[in-house]
Amino acid sequence: MDRSDSGAVGVVTARTADVGATYRAALPVAGRRVAVFGSGGPALRHASALLNAGAVVTVVGTSVTPALADLAARDLIGWCDRDFRAADLDEIWLAVAATGNELVDRAIADACSNRRLWCLRDNGPSRRAGGAGRVVLVGGGPGDPGLLTVAGSEALRSADVIVTDRLAPLSVLADLPGHVEIIDVGKIPFGRAAAQEDINRILIERASQGRIVVRFKGGDSFLFGRGGEELLACEAAGIPVSVIPGVSSALAVPAAAGIPVTHRGLTQGVTVVSGHVPPDHRSSTVDYRALAAAGTTLVFLMAVTNLDAITTALIGHGMAPDTPAACIADGTLRTQRVVRSDLRGIAAEVADHGMKPPAITVVGAVSRLSEQQLASTYSDGGSVVGHRGLDV
Repeated sequence: MDRSDSGAVGVVTARTADVGATYRAALPVAGRRVAVFGSGGPALRHASALLNAGAVVTVVGTSVTPALADLAARDLIGWCDRDFRAADLDEIWLAVAATGNELVDRAIADACSNRRLWCLRDNGPSRRAGGAGRVVLVGGGPGDPGLLTVAGSEALRSADVIVTDRLAPLSVLADLPGHVEIIDVGKIPFGRAAAQEDINRILIERASQGRIVVRFKGGDSFLFGRGGEELLACEAAGIPVSVIPGVSSALAVPAAAGIPVTHRGLTQGVTVVSGHVPPDHRSSTVDYRALAAAGTTLVFLMAVTNLDAITTALIGHGMAPDTPAACIADGTLRTQRVVRSDLRGIAAEVADHGMKPPAITVVGAVSRLSEQQLASTYSDGGSVVGHRGLDV
C-alpha cells in the first residue's frame, strides 16, 4: 500500500475483533474506486462522505434508500441492485460493509482481509438510554457541508435519530457516533417520496421513546421544506420541538455563482417562488401577472421541469423577453454548473445542457453581472467571494 498518496481523504475505522479496539486513519480516497455494501442509512452516510471526498463510489445492495437512488440517477455514484458477491472486490481500493446483517458484513470483511484490502465495517445503530425525547428541525444549508451552521452541527452530534432528506449535506453523517440511527425519507422529483404524514409519525414515535430526533433538511426548513407542518405536528402530539435555521439555497446558490439577488441601482427586492407546478395548474396559487410587473429579482426553486411554462407565462404577462436569466445546478457543490441566457431562451438552454434538479433559476438584471462589474461598484475595490462553478 502506497502511503505517500495525497489528496482528499476519507476516514476509516479499523476494528480489532477480539477486544473491540478502534483506530481511526485518514485514507486518500480521491479518484479511487470504493464499494459500499448495503442499502440503508449506514450505507447512505458512508457513500455520501466518500463521494464528497472525491472517491469513485459504487453501492451494492437491494432496495436502496431514496437518497442513494437519487445519487445513482444523477450519475454521481454507481449502483448494483443485488447482494454482495466476491467479485465485487475486484479492482477496488476500499470496501465498506454496511448491510446491517452481522453475518454478511463479517463475510465481506473476511473476504477483504484475504485480499489485503481496506475494509470499514459499520456496526449500525444501538439505542442510547435515558432522557426525555425531543425533535430538532435543522436546516442543513445549500449543499456544501461547510455551510452547515455550528448550531446545526452540534444538534447532529447530540442526536439519537436523524431523519434526513436527499438534499441535506449527507457527508457530515459519516462522522457521527455509531449509535445514531439514520432514516432516509428523501423525496425524489416524480419518483419515490415518503408521505409527509409518515415523516411526522416517525418524528413523534422516535421522540416518544425518549430519543433526541433531528429532522435534517437541505436549505432552511421553513422555506418550501414543510418545516412548519412538522413543527405543528410535534406540538399537537406534545413533543418538545425546536428550530435551527439553515442557510437558504434561494440566496446562497446564486451567491455561489456570483449572482447577488439584490444590487444597488438594479433591484430593491427579491421574490422567491416555488416552481414545482406550472402556472396553469389548478394547485398553483402564484399570481404570474403580479410577478411579471414586480420589478424584483425572481428566484425559482424546483422549477426545472416547468421552466418553459413559467417563462412563457412571465412573457405573456408583459415581462421583457430579453430579461437576463441564469440557472444554477448543484449549487455550492463541486459539480456546480451555471447556464446564462435571457427569459426567452433560458428554458431551452437548460434543456440543451441537460441541467437536472436540484437547480435554481434567477430572473432579473442581476443575472448578467460579472465579478468585475460587481467589484467596480464598490469604492473599496472589494471582490466577490464564493464558488463560481462552471459556466456552460
